[in-house]
Amino acid sequence: MSDFLRWLFLAPVFLTLMVSGRSQAEESLAPADTAVQAERPKVGLVLGGGGARGAAHIGVLKELERMRVPVDAIVGTSMGAIVGGLYATGMSAEDLEYLVGSLDWAAALTDEPDREDQSFRRKQDDRQVPIDFELGIRGTELVLPKGAIQGQKLDLLLRELTLDVSDVDDFDDLPIPFRAIASDIERGEIWVMDKGDLGRSIRASMSVPGVFAPVEIDGRLLVDGGIVGNLAVHVMQEMDIDIIIAVDVEFPLYRLDELGSALTISEQMLTILIRKETLRQIERLDDDDILIRPKLGTFASTNFGDILDTIGPGQAAAREQAARLASLSLEASEWQAYLAQRSRHFPPASNLAFVRVVHDGELAAEVLTSKLDVAAGDPIDHSVLAHNADRLYGLGLYEQVSYELVEEDGQTGVEYRARTKSWGPNFLQFGLSLEDDFEGSTAFNLGARMTRAGINRLGAEWRTDLRLGTDPKLFSEFYQPLSADSRLFIAPRINVEQSNINAFLEDSTIASLRLSEAEAGLDFGRELGRVGELRVGVFRGLGEARVKVGDPMLPNVDFHTGGAFARLRFDTLDSARFPRRGLLSDIRWTLSRPGLGADHEFDLIEGEATQTWSRGKNSLQLGLSYATTLESDDAIQDFFPLGGFLRLSGLERGEIAGPHAGLAKLVFYRRVGDTSGFLDTPIYLGMSAEAGNVWTRRSDISFDSMLWNGSLFAGFDTLLGPVYLAAGFAERGQSNFYLFIGAPSR
Repeated sequence: MSDFLRWLFLAPVFLTLMVSGRSQAEESLAPADTAVQAERPKVGLVLGGGGARGAAHIGVLKELERMRVPVDAIVGTSMGAIVGGLYATGMSAEDLEYLVGSLDWAAALTDEPDREDQSFRRKQDDRQVPIDFELGIRGTELVLPKGAIQGQKLDLLLRELTLDVSDVDDFDDLPIPFRAIASDIERGEIWVMDKGDLGRSIRASMSVPGVFAPVEIDGRLLVDGGIVGNLAVHVMQEMDIDIIIAVDVEFPLYRLDELGSALTISEQMLTILIRKETLRQIERLDDDDILIRPKLGTFASTNFGDILDTIGPGQAAAREQAARLASLSLEASEWQAYLAQRSRHFPPASNLAFVRVVHDGELAAEVLTSKLDVAAGDPIDHSVLAHNADRLYGLGLYEQVSYELVEEDGQTGVEYRARTKSWGPNFLQFGLSLEDDFEGSTAFNLGARMTRAGINRLGAEWRTDLRLGTDPKLFSEFYQPLSADSRLFIAPRINVEQSNINAFLEDSTIASLRLSEAEAGLDFGRELGRVGELRVGVFRGLGEARVKVGDPMLPNVDFHTGGAFARLRFDTLDSARFPRRGLLSDIRWTLSRPGLGADHEFDLIEGEATQTWSRGKNSLQLGLSYATTLESDDAIQDFFPLGGFLRLSGLERGEIAGPHAGLAKLVFYRRVGDTSGFLDTPIYLGMSAEAGNVWTRRSDISFDSMLWNGSLFAGFDTLLGPVYLAAGFAERGQSNFYLFIGAPSR
């Protein structure tokens, strides 16, 4: 367990301990052949924690199975609880090896549900405030989550793994009696779990403080058991066991020549504190007991990308004890009887008698039930049940959403349990964008979004955005659903923002203007499932355009706006950063009308769509956008700018603008490098071909007038959002080399 505390000290967002698969176990622990039980000693297995190093336990189990050594009880801590707990349900060592090797560890680490399960509003958050960090606000106090990872995906995985023994409450009734070790963080003492929900107990045993949120069981707040009992020999000694096999996979102490920095010395200190209790436990072993220490060297506890490399050393360490283990070996017939004893046979899955949601928030139960697509009468299918849990979690209101099969009046139903975020109900998220061409032209914006969620029973939200930098903005919207299914809504809003725009005369830039606008509006809309939204509304506002760079004799412009609009948006992307599939589209028709406060009558039509396809590590995007002004060509405040990354990359940001604009782009990128480890950052290499322009008159639009641009880039999927290093090129010889952070902006 020393390794787990080392992770907490160094990088508490990069650790998870889990495996995936399907458990097959016996309905109850059937008595073994009585003659065999009477003749042989009972063997207990104690499995310690150690992160990825803990997969060596599987190697030990493989060797025990090869030698036909039975296991009659298991005590596990952290990774040892995962391996031991699943083995106790009836899984074989071969099953565990396959599961550990096939699991996508990096994907399992995140709490984010699949993007298809997120509501459309949460998808907007994902794109507009991409920094994956959320704070709570209560009054004037900032509130942090209890862990960097809440464990949503981990809980669902463990639920799947233990679904076949979900009816077992006493762990002595498992095919192999089992104990999971956790630490009571309030009392500072060991807590032994011998009953309850097996998956939840395993989850508690590996909840590294600061990394995973603690688990509350029986009124106790539980974290990783390695803090107080990484190799809990004394717990096994309290069970009906004759011989103990203890497997120690802790990270070794650094040698003198390795203690060359404050960092390694601090790590060593934490290792010593945990190791001290482990040594005390080892001293409790009797002469007949067996201690196995796989030779893992400095194999990192976080190295899940090479986790299968630990299984061989586990087997080798067990073989070194072959002489002593041989005395515990069973004859072939006895071994088959033992395997039959720990095999569990299940009746065919029944149908759900009921479906219900239990939660502690403000929302009406009907609101949450409307998000589910599972109903009474459906067959019991973990993938369906888990998918629906992710749908509720995708609302962004809950710290965790789990499900449990419940027996009532002889019938089985599913109960979803949603726990409101403990750091709510006000949530603060952040976004960052930067574009620098290394020649003095820089755009920088830092944004924050505060959401007051779950205001009433229908799920109203109050969203406020504040952006500081080159393009400052203040936006606030109250979003009120009008029905339990949240399909219809009303949304009053205000918006104040500034931006830069260029003025042109015969295709030459004559000035740079600072555009300031303020607007209030009232929107009505309908959600289109989780993939889109249709809005219509009215608005009124005012603004000014002041000359920032250029001839000071040029006139400033004051204007009033007012009118109505219709907007249709879709988002089916699987990722907001570097998608592999899906569509992102936004179509808007704005009617400017003097009767609603505008200075002039005209229409604006804007449309943009990007489709992404992938094969293997390669992805291809096709993007089309078009914007035009009807009945007016001189409302400079409504000009459409082009220039910047993937918007004619060879030109500076917003270098050209006009009342009519069109752009087509083809973008190719490939994921490169080994990104299987938690500390790895996904890297993409790509290129783009872009064609577009802006026009003063619609009659000027033609393919011959298109400007051809392209780019070469390296992209990085970071905690701050997408980061690009790119070189853009234009047909007239212009080039633009820049650093770009955040989603490409208008």
